[in-house]
Amino acid sequence: QLVMSAVCAASAVMVTRAVAAKTTNTRAGVSLPKARRGRASVATRAVELATGETLEVKPVPMRVGHGFDLHRMETLAEMPDLELWLGGIKLEHDRGCVAHSDGDVLLHCVFDAITGALGLPDIGQCFPDNDPKWKGCTSDVFIKEAVRLMRDSGYEMGNIDCTIIAQKPKISPHKKAIKENLARLLECDEGVVNVKAKTHEKVDSLGENRSIACHTVCMLVKV
Repeated sequence: QLVMSAVCAASAVMVTRAVAAKTTNTRAGVSLPKARRGRASVATRAVELATGETLEVKPVPMRVGHGFDLHRMETLAEMPDLELWLGGIKLEHDRGCVAHSDGDVLLHCVFDAITGALGLPDIGQCFPDNDPKWKGCTSDVFIKEAVRLMRDSGYEMGNIDCTIIAQKPKISPHKKAIKENLARLLECDEGVVNVKAKTHEKVDSLGENRSIACHTVCMLVKV
């Protein structure tokens, strides 16, 4: 009986040591067992930017991105060629945006929200403001590129929420047209597009009608 007890005890020690060895963490230089390994890496998808650069996007189930843009505004009396565009809709105002393209802050930050969700470069890198090719370009061109990148990466728009910050003009009368046009440009249902507007309570350049800005958050869903 003593011999059998000793054998059982020795066996128990050997099993315990074996289990301990298998579960030793990687700091000790031993690989973790399969049950404790992290999620297996997923094959990435290559997408080509407008600049010709190719980058990789990992196809996770959902991606969230944020975009922000701000443009200085000047009076038409000083710069009569300026215009004010929001979401591809031209608004009548006594000021316009100073920009390399058409200065549409809403569409510019929508672009950055989409590429940000994909882990891709911002609008300034994709469409440099020192490239004469984009001088005066309408921002729908940028959104078409963002949609192409989204599709090529294997995603569609889950939902998008935009907040325009402007002291003047009043955005409310134009919200419906902006929302409809944004949904058309993004090739998605209007029900997943939201457009809000706020003043800046007459604080700093935004509140003094010397600039206009926009924040955008979007969620992309894997197709």
